[in-house]
Amino acid sequence: MLKNEMGDLGILRINGGFFAIISIWIVDRLGRLASMDLVCEDVRKERTEGMAGEIVYIKAERNVEVMEDDVLFKDMAKVYCADSHVAAKVKSLKVHRFSNEEQKRQVFSILKLIEMIQQACPGVTVENLGETDILVERVNVDKHKGFGQTLKIIFVACISFFGTAFTIMAFHNDVGINQVFEKVYELVMGEASSGYTILEFTYSIGLAAGIIVFFNHIGGRRITKDPTPIEVEMRVYEKDVNDALIETADREGKVIDVS
Repeated sequence: MLKNEMGDLGILRINGGFFAIISIWIVDRLGRLASMDLVCEDVRKERTEGMAGEIVYIKAERNVEVMEDDVLFKDMAKVYCADSHVAAKVKSLKVHRFSNEEQKRQVFSILKLIEMIQQACPGVTVENLGETDILVERVNVDKHKGFGQTLKIIFVACISFFGTAFTIMAFHNDVGINQVFEKVYELVMGEASSGYTILEFTYSIGLAAGIIVFFNHIGGRRITKDPTPIEVEMRVYEKDVNDALIETADREGKVIDVS
């Protein structure tokens, strides 16, 4: 009986020592965690205080095309800051996510972007050097590949070629270019032309050369570095389309802006 009581007492002492060790370990870990929280809080305060006074320069684009559903700040604007950590944090901000296939365009106000920067980096000063409204478009690159796209290119090329040829012929027929050549040949040579002459031949070469020089293209090569008339008109058309889309979104209240 005495032995049993002593055995039980020994077991209790062992268990008590084990629980004491566990308790000490738990208290130690809690103390370390509390210290780490204090350190992290101090680091956050130091970083926040360090951000104060920093100037973040952003240059937003008018029209931005993205291929991913998630739109980051660096996709919409160029960012510069003397503090590289602040610049990296701003660039990695998630601005928007396209939720479905039907939503392909979204307009953002620059004020919304400035608000996001202020929330992520309190105390910084934001200087905008770009646009005040940004049109973001979700594009699917794979959709514009394949045999169907090749057929579209061939179709447009044929329409452009035959349409241009018909226009030139209709113009020549309207002004009577053949009669003009006959009169010029008769005045210069002193006799009537008997058919196609050197005038028609040189005029055809000059017409082709003039078109090539005007459009600044020989195949896929440029003659000069200046933009072609088509490129200039396409830029003007693109700007007008972007302005119309942004104004329409603004009227319909679909612009993501500050509250």
